[in-house]
Amino acid sequence: MAKLYFRYGAMNSGKSTALMQVAHNYEEQGMRVLILKPQVDTKGGGELVSRLGVRRRADLLIPPEVDVFEAVRAASAGEQPLACVLCDESQFFTPAQAEQLFMVTVDLNIPVICYGLRSDFSLKGFPGSTRLLELAHTIEEMKTICTCGRKATCNCRRVNGEFVFEGEQVAIDLENDVQYVSMCPQCYFKARRAFYAKRNAQ
Repeated sequence: MAKLYFRYGAMNSGKSTALMQVAHNYEEQGMRVLILKPQVDTKGGGELVSRLGVRRRADLLIPPEVDVFEAVRAASAGEQPLACVLCDESQFFTPAQAEQLFMVTVDLNIPVICYGLRSDFSLKGFPGSTRLLELAHTIEEMKTICTCGRKATCNCRRVNGEFVFEGEQVAIDLENDVQYVSMCPQCYFKARRAFYAKRNAQ
């Protein structure tokens, strides 16, 4: 039985790198994979971008209104069957698209591996990730560390070099001077308290 996997982790936990390694492993065995990327994620354009410098073109960019099940079914109609569907930046899929990816495993019997963030810079779940957590057959955490050496589970947004804790949920990394840093909860809340203390003092 095909399964839906959700592999989540904070920024810099190697999600895109791992996805590209999995794709390479399948292809080295002569198998065909389909790589999906939500169109909302404009970083790298039509490519997956790893912080290690590795890049690979996505097979399909998925707008929010597209039925992912139908897109995969159309792509699987070729002579060589699909061995696996790999999804980068899966937090940007809509809840409906997360359900459609689940149905790919049910009705098309194709494994789906989704990589993404669990929560945003304010520790709120992305709607797509929340649905994947509810539906996935297998949930795996990809680990990384904070600058202090503790395990990082939080994503902190930095704009023009300053940590911020308010704003829209989606602000793409490296656009408009936005960067993200993975932090442990202790460092995250230290930065958050400093942000609000500075703001209240003004």
